[in-house]
Amino acid sequence: LVRTVDLQQVQNQTRHKTDGLSSSTLVLRRGQAFTVTINYDGRPFDPLKEKLIFRIVLGPIAVEVPVSRFGQPSLTQWTAVLERSVPNPTGPRALSVTLSSPATASIGVYTLQLRVEARLSVKTHLLGQFTLLCNPWCEADSVFLQSEDLRTEYVKSDIGLLFKGSPGNIVSRPWSFDQYEKGILDICMKLLQVSPQYQADMGKDLLNRSNPVYIGRVISAMVNSNDDKGVLMGNWSGDYSGGVNPSQWSGSADILRKWAATQFRPVKYGQCWVFAAVMCTVMRALGIPTRVITNFSSAHDTNGNMVIEEYYNEMGEKLSFSRDSIWNFHVWVESWMKRPDLSRGYDGWQVLDPTPQERSEGMFRCGPAAVKAVYEQKVDAQYDVPFVYAEVNADVRVMIVRDRTVLSTSVDKRRVGALISTKRPGSMSMQDTMKSFWCRITLTLRCPSVNFSHNYKEMAIKTKVKCTGRCTGSNTKIVFSCKTHFNNLGFA
Repeated sequence: LVRTVDLQQVQNQTRHKTDGLSSSTLVLRRGQAFTVTINYDGRPFDPLKEKLIFRIVLGPIAVEVPVSRFGQPSLTQWTAVLERSVPNPTGPRALSVTLSSPATASIGVYTLQLRVEARLSVKTHLLGQFTLLCNPWCEADSVFLQSEDLRTEYVKSDIGLLFKGSPGNIVSRPWSFDQYEKGILDICMKLLQVSPQYQADMGKDLLNRSNPVYIGRVISAMVNSNDDKGVLMGNWSGDYSGGVNPSQWSGSADILRKWAATQFRPVKYGQCWVFAAVMCTVMRALGIPTRVITNFSSAHDTNGNMVIEEYYNEMGEKLSFSRDSIWNFHVWVESWMKRPDLSRGYDGWQVLDPTPQERSEGMFRCGPAAVKAVYEQKVDAQYDVPFVYAEVNADVRVMIVRDRTVLSTSVDKRRVGALISTKRPGSMSMQDTMKSFWCRITLTLRCPSVNFSHNYKEMAIKTKVKCTGRCTGSNTKIVFSCKTHFNNLGFA
């Protein structure tokens, strides 16, 4: 007869690096072993006469795990190994069992049961619940991040810096991500349950929660309230009556608690940096390495052509022929994960944007878009690469119009994506991440004086090229475009 169960919360959470995330529920990371102790009355456990079977339940999904006397924890399946049996002639006996979850297990709140099968009886005992998170410390997990310093910064740290303003006047402001505040992890889990995906098909949603790409898309949509019972309502009008001016928020806990306390009514109000900071909190709480990114001179391409079109009349007044725009700055997040859905080479940082700008597969969300895919302008890579590419590197086509007729056109290739930044790991300062997306290379060409008066004669011209920029190297491609102008004397 099972008397008590010790889930060894303090010891397990210390080993799993989840200290402080919850004081009431055991919090674990997938792909890592944990130990439970079962105190029971009766005769000593005899594996020849009794079977112990753990039942691990997540919603409608259940896995039965027989306890083995021999074996090692597995990264590919649930396992349970009997570590020791403690006899006690005068009191309850104890069994110590080590369980382990696969590195691909779905995140969520699990129920742990134990079934004892004897020759004449079968008894099932409820042992408790535990919350399972992603594990960036586990090499087999798709969110594995090798650097301990970066894991500390992008998973464990609960403080950050957000950058606003313009390239010439950058303002930093501290933000408290608050993932260790009481009840925040529970609210993050509730956010997954409130999502349209969970409500439409619980079983499918829970299975998909093994994949951080899927999790990121769900969270990106749920942080804004445009399609669902999301957390924040956006407001760019300047009138914040009935809510809070977005500039007054300084941490995520107040926002998430207010959302949960009002039965998932949207919190008023948010703008891009608030949306991004709240998403960073949720992703870090779930164990997915995440950082907040600011793009200065950020383009909003509304028609998907990766060009920002601006129309002016002859007096220089801007016309409203296009919904495209360029913001002083825009803030999103990047999360670290593998991309098995893409071809090789696109693992690593992925852009996710919870600010409601354009729909992605029917919902206001964006990403994950692999930063490398954006850099390479791989527009067919999922998700939303053309939109993100336009944000950081769109051409700006300026057209002068009279009576809806374009009189002249000019193209500015330098205005968008003036600076891309984030908080530097281990420091309260700014780090430039622009080279992750793209770079500008300045070319200086020197040509000798050449006589082109000889018609139909091939000539070789030696030209010196000087390249300056942060991205010159073996993988850099330089394309020359040559223009020639004809006159009576030949070339010039």
